Amino acid sequence: MPSKSAPRSALRDFLESESAGGMLLIFAAILAMIVANSAFGETYLHFIHAETGPVLTDKLGPMTVHLWINDGLMAVFFLLVGLEIKREFVDGRLASWDRRRLPFIAAAAGMAVPAALYMLFAGGTPGLAQGWAIPAATDIAFAIGVLALLGKRAPTSLKLFLVTVAIVDDMGAVAIIALFYTAKINVAALAAAAAIVGAMFACNRLGVRSLIVYLLMFVLLWYAMLLSGVHATIAGVLAAMTIPFDRTPGAPDSATSPLHRLEHGLHPWVAFAIVPLFGFANAGVDMSGLTADQIFAPLPLGIAAGLFLGKQIGIFGSVWLSVKFGIAGKLRGATWPQIYGVSLLCGIGFTMSLFIGGLAFPGDATLIEEAKIGILMGSLVAALAGFAVLRFTPLHPEHDRIETESDVEIASDGDVNDTCEPEGRMNA
Repeated sequence: MPSKSAPRSALRDFLESESAGGMLLIFAAILAMIVANSAFGETYLHFIHAETGPVLTDKLGPMTVHLWINDGLMAVFFLLVGLEIKREFVDGRLASWDRRRLPFIAAAAGMAVPAALYMLFAGGTPGLAQGWAIPAATDIAFAIGVLALLGKRAPTSLKLFLVTVAIVDDMGAVAIIALFYTAKINVAALAAAAAIVGAMFACNRLGVRSLIVYLLMFVLLWYAMLLSGVHATIAGVLAAMTIPFDRTPGAPDSATSPLHRLEHGLHPWVAFAIVPLFGFANAGVDMSGLTADQIFAPLPLGIAAGLFLGKQIGIFGSVWLSVKFGIAGKLRGATWPQIYGVSLLCGIGFTMSLFIGGLAFPGDATLIEEAKIGILMGSLVAALAGFAVLRFTPLHPEHDRIETESDVEIASDGDVNDTCEPEGRMNA
């Protein structure tokens, strides 16, 4: 029997707390929209953009509440993303190439097709091409929150597939931010950041397991990255790669593993505080006076089309082709309409899309507002369509038996290996 102090498995935490966090994120987004369009709209904007700190660089200007949330707190979000990526690659559902195949293919197609559709709708308009990555990312908390509304109708294999694709999706988003949304480089600050990362890796190799040491260096790394021109949130992912990790395949997470302890410690703060706060600070769009021409302008239309159409085409199409040609097996206990439904849910791009939108059009409030409109439109339609498909489509003939087996595996903290049926099966 595991010790009371031992963290539970990250899989169980994902399936439980991500759904609750997603509900809170939905509430925060709705609240932001209500406040922004009420008598408190001016107060909301004044608070979000209130100056709270010193001028750190000419580019950033004075730190505001908005910058502290987007560049500061979101670095902690990216730290958690990095921890999840490392765990999944070393000891989780991405630990072998057989397991990586389908989520990598689906995530890659689910980023490429939305970007292509965005360029088709908006790329020809001057000044909009840099927004190509906005519809490329899936919001895991929001999507899991919608799945939670379906209860037992959503097969466990779909939830695991969604989580795994979103993790690979996050890897792509991090690479995009680092490569394509980097400002002019401050070489000295970047060198300092590299030195700090090197020191953190050295601590790992020397057997240092105190999280305090790594977290203090993470703060220094964040500051160096903030000054370097590379987005400060990348510090979170880099720091995560240096945290020591004890492998625990098929067992509860280790109570002595620094990575497990930090991941479980951060998860509730990120899910229930940081991400909802980010959503509240970024989702508020003043809809008063909004015209049809603004709603269907190239930027919002391109983003909405990328999220709603691009995600479902890219993900469902790649999964279908992978199964048809024997590259991977069909998701266990899921029918093709259900797989299509979860592909629709992958079009919910809220958190990461809002984040990339701010990076794509820095300092242009009009384009950022248009991007928000497109993100909200595409995400809302994807959420409603995905929910409807999953709610009303017939279940797999062996749904109850397969879900009972999956529940037993999760309850025992085992590794749910049998996510897919034998490769090449095309039946429903």
